[in-house]
Amino acid sequence: MANSSHTRSGDTQVSLPGGGQISERALHFLKALIERYIRDGQPVGSRTLARDAGLDLSPATVRNVMSDLEELGLVASPHTSAGRVPTASGYRLFVDSLLTVSPMDNSLLEEMRSGFAPGAESKVLIESASRLLSGVTHLAGVVMVPRHEREVFHQIEFLKLSDTRVLAILVTADGEVHNRIIHTDQECSAAHLQQASNYLTGLFSGLDMREVRRRLLDDLKQTHRRMDEIMMRAMQMAQRVVEGAEHQDDLLIAGQTNLMEFEELANMERLKSLFHAFTEKRQILDLLDRCIEADGVQIFIGQESGFELLDDCSLVTTTYRVEDQILGVLGVIGPTRMDYRRVIPVVDVTARLLAAALRQH
Repeated sequence: MANSSHTRSGDTQVSLPGGGQISERALHFLKALIERYIRDGQPVGSRTLARDAGLDLSPATVRNVMSDLEELGLVASPHTSAGRVPTASGYRLFVDSLLTVSPMDNSLLEEMRSGFAPGAESKVLIESASRLLSGVTHLAGVVMVPRHEREVFHQIEFLKLSDTRVLAILVTADGEVHNRIIHTDQECSAAHLQQASNYLTGLFSGLDMREVRRRLLDDLKQTHRRMDEIMMRAMQMAQRVVEGAEHQDDLLIAGQTNLMEFEELANMERLKSLFHAFTEKRQILDLLDRCIEADGVQIFIGQESGFELLDDCSLVTTTYRVEDQILGVLGVIGPTRMDYRRVIPVVDVTARLLAAALRQH
């Protein structure tokens, strides 16, 4: 790679987190390429890149650097263009090592602060936060409802209606009752059903419904625990009534239609799948739950979410808390080419403003 046009700083090698090395000059070009691509959404050519990077180098030298970045998996060449676009690995390196986040403009901060009505109910404040995230970033804003406001499992009863029909009755901590008639493939005695009711009530009482559902799924997968057949069927019945009772308003989403404005997400099948995920919410909630114990802003880029429908998206999140107690997670979902430099402080500030408003409430 070395030639007469290399600068001393350009020759300096920097170790990459995943192994391998890259020159400081290549990093400089990667930063310029990603910033241009975030701004325009079009593959970036060598001539444009040389101009953006502010270095007096020949197009051939720039092309060589681009080839190196491509070999490292940091950029890719779309078939329809001579230019390059960042990969998820390129964005990850950019976010972790090259991104400089600027302080938020005071006028925007005041505008955001005014979005929270003093003394409003927590549900109103959470709705305000999701709208604010969406409105300021032009992406989809997501906010988890505080854990203490979710439905809590109190008791479950199984009543035998016939040889193969069971009435499952689930009672939440606030007294709400959910009923479901379940058809079984084998007969269960009243004594076995009572035993299962007592066991599951003792196991799950006091947990919020989504935690109950998660534990049920985990227990049903752990067949090595040699759960007896009656208890296995009871857990399957409990899972069905819990899924029916679980509220879907544990997550508020605003601005989903903003994602239609991004060409890379505008494929109709992809949009339909994405909007289904927003409607169904469960998998996005599970993803946000993974952020609940993390400090600071968390960023999932592309496949890092582990959620196939978000393979072309990034998720930027942080927790919001009152008196050191974590209440939930909020953030934005958008394309991988979102403007991270602008989005990260918006997410961070929204969490702080929501926490302050909830503290007043």
